[in-house]
Amino acid sequence: MTIQEAMKERHMVRKYLEKPIPPNVAHQLRARLAEDNQASGLCLTLVADSNDGLGPMAKLISKKVNNYIILAGPDTPALDEALGYWGADAMLFAQTLGLNSWWVGGMFNAKGTARHLTGTGLRVNGVIAVGYGATQGVPHKSKAPSDVSSYEGATPQWFQNGVSALLLAPTALNKQAYHVRGKGSKVTLTCDSGHFAGIDLGIGKYHFEVGAGKDSFEWADAL
Repeated sequence: MTIQEAMKERHMVRKYLEKPIPPNVAHQLRARLAEDNQASGLCLTLVADSNDGLGPMAKLISKKVNNYIILAGPDTPALDEALGYWGADAMLFAQTLGLNSWWVGGMFNAKGTARHLTGTGLRVNGVIAVGYGATQGVPHKSKAPSDVSSYEGATPQWFQNGVSALLLAPTALNKQAYHVRGKGSKVTLTCDSGHFAGIDLGIGKYHFEVGAGKDSFEWADAL
């Protein structure tokens, strides 16, 4: 399964089977996290056979979450967007390995995750539950492309593909509070989802890039 296919197949799953992640699968996932960390300077970490990174409410509404990825990195203004971007890569790569996932935003347990991290100056902003789902989940309700995008002139296919991929991205409270604008080869993406705006922006940028193709455009601060 490719990352593009994983975007279409991945849905939120909160209930899991009592089935451990095999060592070879865990090794592949950890290797991907190591690559992401090297590229980003983050500290994405897989925790196996534990749910201590989930807060009380997350445990209440889920079942048999026994593995999760810690979303952590140096506490800088750009951290949340980076966690969203690279967390999306980790989550979709997990899907290519046959694992299901649930991006746990405000319901994570910071103290629980801290015992699995080394280093100083790190901030955690969420975890991603991973494992073998009791179901494959269902697609979330989605806005229309015209609700979240605009392009100056005739809309190229790469832009349409990017918007379609963007609408597959998980967002806080499923708000899909995006607006993506295009002009020529320049694209801007904004997100207004409150406390989770940075995370959602990073997730959205990753999805758009996968759909549109990185070589088709360049990000701009404004158009």
